[in-house]
Amino acid sequence: MMRPAFLFVVTTAAALAETRTLTLREAVDLAVRQNPEVIMARLDEQKAQESVRIARDPFSPKVVLGSGLGKTFGFPMSIEGSAPSIFQARAIQSLYNKPRSYEVAAARENARATTIDTAARREDVAHRTALLYLDAHRAARGVETARQLIGTAEKLASTVEARVSEGRELPIENRRAALRLAQARQRLLEFEAAQEQTESALAVVLGFKPEDRVRTAAEDPASPELPADEAASIDAALANNKEVQRIESAMQARGLEARAARAAWLPQMDLVAQYAMFARFNNYEDYFQRFSRNNAQLGASIAFPIFPGAGSKARAAQADLEVTRLRTQANALRDRVTLDTRKAWSDVRRAESGRDLARLDLEFTREQLSVILAQAEEGRASFRQVEEVRAAESEKWIAYYDALHTLERARIDLVRLTGTILAAVR
Repeated sequence: MMRPAFLFVVTTAAALAETRTLTLREAVDLAVRQNPEVIMARLDEQKAQESVRIARDPFSPKVVLGSGLGKTFGFPMSIEGSAPSIFQARAIQSLYNKPRSYEVAAARENARATTIDTAARREDVAHRTALLYLDAHRAARGVETARQLIGTAEKLASTVEARVSEGRELPIENRRAALRLAQARQRLLEFEAAQEQTESALAVVLGFKPEDRVRTAAEDPASPELPADEAASIDAALANNKEVQRIESAMQARGLEARAARAAWLPQMDLVAQYAMFARFNNYEDYFQRFSRNNAQLGASIAFPIFPGAGSKARAAQADLEVTRLRTQANALRDRVTLDTRKAWSDVRRAESGRDLARLDLEFTREQLSVILAQAEEGRASFRQVEEVRAAESEKWIAYYDALHTLERARIDLVRLTGTILAAVR
């Protein structure tokens, strides 16, 4: 009873799965829009913007309406600090408060840091998307080449079997041909498994379900444009590195926090306004010479901190130490970015050399195949020799595709370090 139900669930899941064919640009566009990590980073950015509004709140006027209505017996005492009234309104707003002003500036700087984090997350997702796309494209081409290799191995195996049955080849040649065919089929299984895994992983990065598949377009993705030389790559990497920018923003924020702590001794001024409507049954006429039903007050509350305490100096010292630590971290990060960029540039040059070598090897094998085919037409080469060279050609194609794949990954890694990956892959 469980087997039909299990098959039904599997069939339903397969029916709901969707396969999409996308170009590299389309994949990156989708990733930076709907990847869960990018969405969460945007939410953090919005939260930081709201933190700026919270920090600015003391400088915005606040009005409170209410009533202190109550029956008075004897002297009219206060209710919550105010005289009993039918209706009352209070307004307050900070006019001059240097510590809070610096806190607002620090909140703005922290919000800028979250914007930098969002940009860094988008670049990271674009980098992962591009690498997965290249892996999926390599696996798809490997599947096609492996199938061609299987076809060649099958023809060779049938030819060898016929020659063995005729007594023109040793029986061990059957085993050799069967081994090559098994190796070709194993290669196909490996490429198919890699294609399935990378296409599913690419779908998840793009914000789709794990059951979905994202298939690469038939044409090869365009190679990203690289800087002119190694020095230009290093300059771009140092100028565009989001982690360095985030640390510099944190230094600015900690510096503003130190200034806010040092400004604790400065005077502070608040605007204060209030209105109250009094009632006669609160006995005001019995205890005061003159009664007024409508009462208003407008003024400023000014405070001069004479001794703000040692805590402000300690907070300022902590912020200064944090700035020093961040500056040291930024310098170390710049050194690491320089070394990583040099290594990435070297990897690109080495991968280009590997691609050229694989192309020469492939061209040599193809020319060798042309010679063997010409000899076969003249009866000077056997079918087995032709098929062996064809199999070698398929292997060289796989090696060439691997070299291209290594080069494209190296290029993507380099433009990721230079901070231009979004422009490069889109």
